Amino acid sequence: MSQFSVKNYILSFMMQKRIRNIERFCMNPIKTQEKVFNNLISKGKNTAFGKEHHFNTITKYSHFKKNIPIRTYEEFSVYIERARNGEQNVLWPGKIKWFSKSSGTTNAQSKFIPITKESLNECHFKGGKDMLSLYGNNFPFSDMYNGKGLMLGGTIKESENGDYKDGDLSAILLDEFPFWVNYHRVPDIETALMEDWEDKLERIAQQAVKENITNLTGVPSWMLILLKRVLAISGKKNISEVWPKLELYMHGGVNFEPYKEQFKTLIPSNKMNYLEGYNASEGFMGIQDKNPSEGLLLMLDYGIFYEFIPMLKYKKGIIETTNLKDVKLNTDYALVISTNGGLWRYLIGDVVCFTNLSPFRIKIIGRTKSFLNTFGEELVIENTDKALLEVCEKHHALIKDYTVAPIYINENSGGHQWLIEFSKEPQNIDVFKTDLDTALQTLNSDYAAKRNQNLVLNLPEIIVIQNNEFYMWLKQNNRLGGQYKIPKLSNDRKIVEEILALHWKFSTKIVAK
Repeated sequence: MSQFSVKNYILSFMMQKRIRNIERFCMNPIKTQEKVFNNLISKGKNTAFGKEHHFNTITKYSHFKKNIPIRTYEEFSVYIERARNGEQNVLWPGKIKWFSKSSGTTNAQSKFIPITKESLNECHFKGGKDMLSLYGNNFPFSDMYNGKGLMLGGTIKESENGDYKDGDLSAILLDEFPFWVNYHRVPDIETALMEDWEDKLERIAQQAVKENITNLTGVPSWMLILLKRVLAISGKKNISEVWPKLELYMHGGVNFEPYKEQFKTLIPSNKMNYLEGYNASEGFMGIQDKNPSEGLLLMLDYGIFYEFIPMLKYKKGIIETTNLKDVKLNTDYALVISTNGGLWRYLIGDVVCFTNLSPFRIKIIGRTKSFLNTFGEELVIENTDKALLEVCEKHHALIKDYTVAPIYINENSGGHQWLIEFSKEPQNIDVFKTDLDTALQTLNSDYAAKRNQNLVLNLPEIIVIQNNEFYMWLKQNNRLGGQYKIPKLSNDRKIVEEILALHWKFSTKIVAK
């Protein structure tokens, strides 16, 4: 077996069986989705929601669209609250025992997404196993299972009456993992579910530095904080010296590209690999199946039925969906899902486009509410992330995080104010700012038109965040945790003003004004 242990051989054999199932749905995507659709309708028809929306009359997609309106969380929450209050058979047969708590990216209000036994086992857990299966398929000589995985998770709480638990999705998964998974994972379950995030990070670092870590899982911004603490404790020069067999980082939730150079600096190993997954509270939807990435393979047999609203229509208030067989390449879509977690025609808030139609692969390009369009510039996260990445490479800079909001000069014109926290600042912030503006104009013609002769948009303003203000804002708003992140784009100044209030406590210097 040379490089394989017996354990690796057995696990690899089991995972190859799943690869064949993945190949099967890739060859029959529409039939797979039809089967999911029929199963969902069958399961939902005797629920309160199913009776209210006449599921017993739904035999095809056109009936489904006619009977059930598309809803946002706010419009759907009345059903979720009924389930949280102990009512059975509201959205899904039986009683829902878990609710994934999420603040969203643009709203401080908490959302509670139902997690059923089916969605836990047939979607979220299945997705995690498939990530490892696809990784093993691409890297058959991996020695990953001869060590432990380091997983960052949030917190979980039991309701006062003991009927259900709510918390971060990652915490729910950690709490429900079978014993053999926890045996191969760091930290221990008590530490993993601690509420105090700062104390938790310290305890995780203290435990992990002593272990043979071969794989990492967590949101990039928080993982970087943890890795830097591990380095400080160990006294080593880089993470590869601490964990020489580390080979895989599994990530998702945010665009990884702005963080990748920092990870490469911390982990200077040519055997290190990065694997992206699309695992939201609402469901596990996509996995990077190729290396290098060609987008995320849309996972079609997890009990999720997909619909898509072209963003050109969505922005005009035309909420018309198409199903998978009619999607097109290079078209932005608002994602709508119905799931075995009891969500029905739910507008999740993510915007995707297809990079491939055979098999179906997607990339996440932003949020339906997370864009800048105060002056008609139509700027999305894909634009700002890509522009920052290009300019940082040019200036040999590295960023930790950023957020952007409009600034108003008069009723006809304004600009964008960027708050950027660097881990390595550019030498000349004025040139950096000009290059950033040029990159944005190249990437987005609407932005370029508004920047023409400064008639509508002026040159961006950059304020350099140097005193951990982003972290303090997250803490101040009870958002410390593995799944929380700084909202990138806002059409109002609420979040920016709150962060600036922290900033001015430390500095009154505006850089690149």
